[in-house]
This record gives sequence, C-alpha cells and structure tokens, in this order.
Amino acid sequence: MSRIIGDETNGWAFMSLSRIWVVATNVFKEVIRDRVLYLVALYAVLMFAVAALLPQVAAGAQDKIILDIGLAGIHLLGLVVTVFVGTGLINKEIEKRTVLVLISKPVSRLEFIVGKHLGLSAVLAVLIGCLTAIYIAVLALNQIEFTWLSLLLAIFYTFIEMVLLTAVAILFGVFTSSLLATLLTVGVYLMGHLSQDIVALGRLTENPAFQRITNSMYLVLPDLERLNFRNEAVYGMTLLPSPPELLSHLLYGVLYTALLLTIAVFVFARRQF
Repeated sequence: MSRIIGDETNGWAFMSLSRIWVVATNVFKEVIRDRVLYLVALYAVLMFAVAALLPQVAAGAQDKIILDIGLAGIHLLGLVVTVFVGTGLINKEIEKRTVLVLISKPVSRLEFIVGKHLGLSAVLAVLIGCLTAIYIAVLALNQIEFTWLSLLLAIFYTFIEMVLLTAVAILFGVFTSSLLATLLTVGVYLMGHLSQDIVALGRLTENPAFQRITNSMYLVLPDLERLNFRNEAVYGMTLLPSPPELLSHLLYGVLYTALLLTIAVFVFARRQF
C-alpha cells in the first residue's frame, strides 16, 4: 500500500513539474519573440561607443567609469525587462481573458504562477549572461583590469535581485492594472535600495513613533542593498563578505522570492474570473 501511495505521489510530482515546465517554456519563447534580446545589441553598441569615446574626455579615470557603466547597464536593462515584462505576465492573461482557458485545464494556480516566474527568470539568465559576455569582451579589448571574483559575484547577485523583483512584479500584476503594477514595482525597487537609509533616518529623528514606522517598513520591504556588490567589483575590492555572509544574502533573496510567490498564489487563487 505504501509503495502504491509513493508511486502515485511521485507521478503527481512529475506531472506537476511537467506542467510548470510547459508554462515556463511558453513564457520564455513568448518573451524572446518580443525582441527582448535586441537589448543585447543595444548594450553592445553603447559599451563599445563608451569605450571608444571615454579616453578622450576622461583621461586617467576611464577604466573605473567603463567598469561602472557596464555593471549599471546590466542592472538597468535587467530591471527594464523585469518591470515591464513581469508586471504583464499575469495581468495580460487576465485582461485578454485567456486565463479562463488556462485555469480550465489541469494546471493549478500554483503551477501557473511558478511557471510564469521561472520562465521570465530563464529569460533574465540568458539576457544577463549575454550582457556579461559583451561586458567582459569590452574590458578585455581595452585591457581594463578587474577582479574576476568580485565582478562575477556582483553580476550573480544582480540576477538574484531581478528574480526577487520578478516575484514583486507578478504579485502586483495579479490584482492591479499593468500601469499601477509597474509603478508599485518601481516603488518597491527604489524603497528597497533605500530601506537601510530609511532606518538610519528614523534613528536620527529620535521620534519613537517614526522609528517604529521606519523599522516596520524595513521589515516589510526587501533590503535590496544586501544583493548589491557592484561597488566592490568597480573598485576592485578584494575584501568581500565571508562565504557564510554571502550565503545568508543568497538565502535572503531566495526566501523572500518564495514568500512573494506564495502570497501571489494565495491572492490569485481567490480571484474570480
């Protein structure tokens, strides 16, 4: 009996993973068809242009500027895809009423949300990987020195940040319009990078009520600065956080993403179509 139950459980898990894979694959193909990878060509043109023009206007500081601009470009283009595509992943299905067809099939709302998230995360992985290859090629061609470990860590944690923000975008897209979801996601991004400053501001005011508000905001909003290692990469800092600290930052991003997706599934399950 226990063997039969185990076989049924394994079969259900396999079918569930298969449905998630189908949803994720469809999202990946759809987003790629939307010419997202043209951003790679745009990034390449801008990076080679910057590398060619900077020595004429910033002699002596061009290496740091190219390092900074390159990482900022990867971060910005990843953010553009995350916000403008992520907020429409669910909302577009709702507005076009195609969600009725999807949920009438043997696809649970959990599988639907997770598949959408994994599909866009795969797009971001491809996009950031291509941008990183161009970035390193520009650095190599211009003989710009950099620290491999700090650079790859900065790019990896940029990807984790985009995965987290994709969950934010999907959550808002579940119950708001695309425009409002976009604005809210951008707001969470900005506040997430300012959350530590907000807490510091609360301490400076010495107002207990305001301190409680700022501390509550810090607990609710994601602390995106925990995933920001771009300065270490630009300035070639060899003293990076310890492996346990890096692991804690990674777990923070993953667990926060899982929490947001859980809330999104809970809200989506209670929507009436």
